[in-house]
Amino acid sequence: MKKLLVVVILLGFSGQVSAADVKAGERKASLCAGCHGANGVSVSADVPNLAAQKPDYLKAQLKAFREGTRKNPYMNAIAPQLSGEEIDNLIAYFSSQPGASAGAVSQIPETINRTQVKFPTSYKNDFKLYTTINFPDKKEVRLYYANDAALKAAGAGKHLPHGSVIFVEVFKARLDAYQNPVKDKDGNFEPAELQFYTAMAMDKGWGNGLPKELRNGDWNYAVFKTDHSARPGFNQAKCLACHKPLEKDSYVFTIDKLAAQARQVK
Repeated sequence: MKKLLVVVILLGFSGQVSAADVKAGERKASLCAGCHGANGVSVSADVPNLAAQKPDYLKAQLKAFREGTRKNPYMNAIAPQLSGEEIDNLIAYFSSQPGASAGAVSQIPETINRTQVKFPTSYKNDFKLYTTINFPDKKEVRLYYANDAALKAAGAGKHLPHGSVIFVEVFKARLDAYQNPVKDKDGNFEPAELQFYTAMAMDKGWGNGLPKELRNGDWNYAVFKTDHSARPGFNQAKCLACHKPLEKDSYVFTIDKLAAQARQVK
């Protein structure tokens, strides 16, 4: 029996009427599955469901994300990569899905959330502390380390190679009697309680299988608890989307600080 091709008519971003292919939208939905679920039922309460949403609403939000008038670090990175046809197909697919039942959540797809990153147990000896950054809104301070592969490439002005690792200690800041972070002589918050670790690392083929709109070369990401075990429920899709616009900087937010530290070491 021939497969039935479901076609929905939507008004494209150009203002022209176009045919939207629900089946094509379903195939493309793997891109969205890490947060919104493969069928539009999201993976967590802080992510909106797309299933059964009105097409006009979905179109307006995607347009706003593409143009940057609605701010979200993940969607502002993803939406501009999609063609008008791809967006129409996604809208047709998600709006055709049954609405989520109360409390329903989807699992993060293993193909997106799989990470090869391991805790670097010898980082204190083998890595270089290259910068410290305050996060005033969270009253946190983060210490950034890099291994030799990353440090040498950054110092030479090259893209970071396979084998690079960036590792971060996340601390609560020490607070004074007025609950304000205490600063050291360099203006950095003094670290108090260790909260968790984050890591990004890359090796050959680690990006294989990821949607191209999410893939950060061969980088993978991870979050570790203070006992060095992987944090349950970590969603790699958010890291991938957030770092995606930084391709020219090897997908690293602190590449300038890394390069500066490397030049000091020489």
